[in-house]
Amino acid sequence: MLAHIWRAVIRNSHGLDPDEEVYCKLLVDFRQRLRPKLPEAYFGNAVLFATATATAGDLVEKGIGFAALKLNETVERQTDGEGRRWVKEWMEKPEVRKLGAMARNSLIVADSPRFEVYGNDFGWGKPVAVRAAGNYSDGKLTVLKGKEEGSVDVQICLMDATMKGIGNDSEFMEFVG
Repeated sequence: MLAHIWRAVIRNSHGLDPDEEVYCKLLVDFRQRLRPKLPEAYFGNAVLFATATATAGDLVEKGIGFAALKLNETVERQTDGEGRRWVKEWMEKPEVRKLGAMARNSLIVADSPRFEVYGNDFGWGKPVAVRAAGNYSDGKLTVLKGKEEGSVDVQICLMDATMKGIGNDSEFMEFVG
């Protein structure tokens, strides 16, 4: 699914040179990747950005399999050693990036379809819809577990021209069909 969305966004982003690098940045949960694993009761973030990279031309021309492979390889590289290397480097040179600065030529995927967002009941019944709050930037994609069993909710923020292009993109519309 992410490979389809990444390709559709890049295919419909105006002004990208075919040789320009484009990115799909994924927040990866490191709780189960660290050795030893973090305890179930661990309270806090244990996520890092992992970045899939391709040229705009390759992503569009080489097809869905190429995009999916790039994403798969990126997630596969996220190991205990990679997480510890990142933390060590960050401790030596801390840097807090702004989301807007990270979004250039990028799709940024946050949240997780593992979160049980529709299971919350604050006293007035379970939600009929869930939307992410804050951090609305061009290229921000939020993925959550859907209300129906086996479904996924996707919320995406894109520039108007990109969104209109995707609406007229027959390859993408066939996918969501």
